[in-house]
Amino acid sequence: MNTSQTTRDSDSSVATDESPSVIRQSRVHEGWSFPLGANWDGLGVNFALFSAHATRVELCLFDETGEHELERIELPEYTDEVWHGYLPDVRPGQLYGYRVYGPYAPEEGHRFNPNKLLLDPYAKQIVGEIKWDEALFGYTIGHPDGDLSFDERDSAPFMPKCKVVDPAFTWGRSRGVQLPWDKTILYETHVRGYTMRHPSVPEALRGTFAGLMVNDVVDYIRSLGVSSVELLPIHAFVDDQHLLEQGLRNYWGYNTLGFFAPHSRYLSGENVNEFKEMVARYHAADLEVILDVVYNHTAEGNELGPTLSLKGIDNASYYRLMPDEPRYYIDDTGTGNTLNLSHQRVLQMVTDSLRYWATEMRVDGFRFDLATILGREPHGFDEGGGFLDSCRQDPILSQVKLIAEPWDCGPGGYQVGGFPPGWAEWNDQFRDTVRAFWRGDEGQLPELATRLMGSADFFKRRGRRPFASVNFVTAHDGYTLYDLVAYNDKHNEANGENNQDGHSHNLSWNHGEEGPSDDEEIQALRLRQIRNFIATTLFSQGTPMLLAGDELLRTQQGNNNAYCQDNEISWLDWNLDGDAHAMIEYVRRVNALRLRYPILRRGRFLSGEYNEEMGLKEVTWLAPDGNEMSVERWEDPEARTLGLMLDGRAQPSGIRRAGADVTLLLIFNAHHEAVAFHLPEAPSGAGWLCRLDTSRTTKEDPFQRAFGEEHVMEGRSLALLELVQQADNAAT
Repeated sequence: MNTSQTTRDSDSSVATDESPSVIRQSRVHEGWSFPLGANWDGLGVNFALFSAHATRVELCLFDETGEHELERIELPEYTDEVWHGYLPDVRPGQLYGYRVYGPYAPEEGHRFNPNKLLLDPYAKQIVGEIKWDEALFGYTIGHPDGDLSFDERDSAPFMPKCKVVDPAFTWGRSRGVQLPWDKTILYETHVRGYTMRHPSVPEALRGTFAGLMVNDVVDYIRSLGVSSVELLPIHAFVDDQHLLEQGLRNYWGYNTLGFFAPHSRYLSGENVNEFKEMVARYHAADLEVILDVVYNHTAEGNELGPTLSLKGIDNASYYRLMPDEPRYYIDDTGTGNTLNLSHQRVLQMVTDSLRYWATEMRVDGFRFDLATILGREPHGFDEGGGFLDSCRQDPILSQVKLIAEPWDCGPGGYQVGGFPPGWAEWNDQFRDTVRAFWRGDEGQLPELATRLMGSADFFKRRGRRPFASVNFVTAHDGYTLYDLVAYNDKHNEANGENNQDGHSHNLSWNHGEEGPSDDEEIQALRLRQIRNFIATTLFSQGTPMLLAGDELLRTQQGNNNAYCQDNEISWLDWNLDGDAHAMIEYVRRVNALRLRYPILRRGRFLSGEYNEEMGLKEVTWLAPDGNEMSVERWEDPEARTLGLMLDGRAQPSGIRRAGADVTLLLIFNAHHEAVAFHLPEAPSGAGWLCRLDTSRTTKEDPFQRAFGEEHVMEGRSLALLELVQQADNAAT
């Protein structure tokens, strides 16, 4: 179809006999072009909407049910590409949306269609859910011209609505936690899944922010010794139509609809201040709140997707389009579209959103989904790109925790270690190496040593610190820790995709039987491996992250892609057996050991070189015979046992003077048989005190070993020993 045929008169009206007409302009004042969104000032509401290519914008007001459109008001002013108007008689609670006029010319990148009600990108609250209908699409589904056709049906009956909010909230003495990186232990969880089956949470509050505030929930999280609760996406998002048709949902929430509004399903009532109450409650417990955020794409999909917000407001500005064929979208996300952060107004929207959550909502940091996209300019990924520079210089964003998932589906999308100073990054190299080592794969010792020391090969540049490496073995995407040791193969049949979805390369091992097992030896080995994974994560240099529920031995029945399972597959089961209770206590113990020994969380990269001036080595790698690792030993593919001595006399600041920290010895044995490890001598020491041995199923008092004595490392086990100083009289 010729583009001119699809272009609609920008001044044509979509009002019908049953639709509200544009009301008299005397009620509308000019208002202001800043700030964007609907902002209540105590007297009225200012509405401001960016669109560089629109020719007219109508504000649509709805009754309290959202079902009846009451009035359409043309925004009277257009300043610096922002349409704006002020309504003195509008109050918080008002439901609204927009209709935006302009050319419908998909081949030029424009998809304006005023028949489609659009959500305000800056809406602070979105009420209701999408009711999937063909009217939601800007083109007519089934038309021979496809997305070049123009659909004239009104989408308002099927759309959620924006809501004007009153931001007033009494924070009292609540303050952010401001925890340093070296004391940070991340705990990734899901608002809904964490409390849906929790016995202490009233049924009406389960799966909500209010549910997360219940005292027993907060006290439990605090008791684990973690510092920071990282919530999977809580921004308003959409359940995909094809999932709903299968009785499934977009459980994880990586399908954003609004960057300023909390997801309505996570509110126990209708007040967004519930989120603020939750943050205040966690801060009172000295827990940080980190948000997993999705600024790389939206729920509108590609050219065949619905018109819900940005696509109808200014498609050519908000999305990255193919340079030679702007009808089509650049898809670096695998979801159909990619936000265009190279555009100054789109960049403003994202940074405005981040500042809103950091200031108005007082969260402590963000984990960015597919963050490589945020640093990608038209020429490729650039650590000096607009978004990354904006965060670096911003007085607010530069002071909160910024964590990147440093990969996406686009060209050059893998960027682990490529982000600028001030950022931390998920380290999948740590995940894969630790999984492979404990599985018993050959030739893993050199790689393991690098990962234990904070992955300096990726992060030691431009003054970056070890905290930049976020070390994890499991996360929401993939197996739980129990499933990692219970399944060789993924079992995603419940997702309705014939088990074709999800990764097949999981580096997992079922230890002799697929899935649940009544074999006591298999179960004992699985539990020991879980203890190994947890201890390796917590005792490595960098920032550790644990997946909520791993300490409960949670299983997803082998599903490694449970994004659509809003049910008992994903929800945490709080009906615990003895093994789960023991694992909870173990996690508390290991977290406490990490915090007890600063040498496990140094603020600078440690060196294995001998310092003649100080007469010491910070790091010594040891073979089972107690001697330093030889080149031959490092290169031996069959070697699966490694000792690591961290000398506490090294000064953590890097200044060349002796420190006063303890000296530790870590021993890793991934061999299937027991290995006798000869304990090395250490200056000023009188022996070694064993603080942790993963082969022991219950907590026991520390026991002392003499220099040169053998410490028998059971097959697939880890031990942590503390140097006993000569002046010490007894084990403590």
